[in-house]
Amino acid sequence: MRIAIFSEVFLPKIDGITNRLRHTIDRLLDDGHEVRVFGPLHAQNRYRGVKVVQIAGMPLPLYPGLQITHPDPRIAWELFKFRPDVVHAVGPASLGVLGSIAARALGLPLVASYHTDLPAYLPRYGLGFAQPAIWPVIRAVHGLAHVNLCPSTVTRDELEGHGIKPVGIWRGGVDTERFRPDAASATMRLRLTEEARPDAVKALAIYVGRVGAEKGLDRFFDLHDAIPGLHVAIVGDGPDRERLERKARGKRFVFTGFLRGDDLAAAYASADLFFMPSTTETLGFVVLEAMSSGTPVVAARAGGQLDLVSDGENGLLYAPEDPSDAIRQVQTLIANPSQRRHLGIQARKAAEGGTWEEETGRLLAHYETAIDLASRGQQALHFEAAG
Repeated sequence: MRIAIFSEVFLPKIDGITNRLRHTIDRLLDDGHEVRVFGPLHAQNRYRGVKVVQIAGMPLPLYPGLQITHPDPRIAWELFKFRPDVVHAVGPASLGVLGSIAARALGLPLVASYHTDLPAYLPRYGLGFAQPAIWPVIRAVHGLAHVNLCPSTVTRDELEGHGIKPVGIWRGGVDTERFRPDAASATMRLRLTEEARPDAVKALAIYVGRVGAEKGLDRFFDLHDAIPGLHVAIVGDGPDRERLERKARGKRFVFTGFLRGDDLAAAYASADLFFMPSTTETLGFVVLEAMSSGTPVVAARAGGQLDLVSDGENGLLYAPEDPSDAIRQVQTLIANPSQRRHLGIQARKAAEGGTWEEETGRLLAHYETAIDLASRGQQALHFEAAG
């Protein structure tokens, strides 16, 4: 199968979408499929021999790493030359919209997948006034597709509630070979706590991911101030890092920046717990990676992590509107080593149920559905009045 993928972000940028694409493209290539990627101007021009068509755009100041793509006739021309069996617009916002229009103009089967909760992000970037207008735009974009996908049941319910029906699930997998409990390292724990004496560390809570206002990372200060001896490690980078570092001066915080490969795996496995305060995740790959690492998760009872964390079974959930609930859950976990071990074991078992091979197989089935619908001149979704 020839597959054209449009993405607003691509390597070398590191985030949930690029990690998803990297693993998916790896599986597709290993299975003998041919892939062409359309990405932003700053994307690398090849990945494992796959050509990346770089399309210029204007940087988006409020969200570094994204661009508003300029209309470019090369989009339609490159699609025409490649003659894909299916086009996949991943998180269409600008480039993906142009790609979707070109695909439909050329009569190509189109799949669109929703990965970023843009309506929830807007207020955190001072754009709350734009919320009423965003859903009609999202409906119009996804109305071009033969098949629509999203990563979790919570997100599916939200999309369908706003008139996009039906929506399939493409969760994505986890690399259980890399992210595993035995990746824990005393050296990494020292790096994450900056403590020469291990006995001075009561517990280590870790976060991995984008350091942005939408992630709610200030909640870590509530934990730190309420729990004596708790150390916090923030792994990743983003526009809110400088502010958080200023706020964390004199506290038991470590900011590592990006970690990759074995270092990242060791960071997950060397912590006592993974804390996810974000309420805007459409899935939460970092939660899944922490679970695969055998690190118990305490997460806000919101968003895509509801599909991953079963409260009291493989992790703990807290009420996001109640800061004291987050503190109680973390304190409970720290005070009960046997519970931490149990939840970590169950988390690992849950993660083992979703490999990238299995998830990519499900994606290919969605591609086949889109091809079938396009051949019959049908679409999988219809519109209803927004709820």
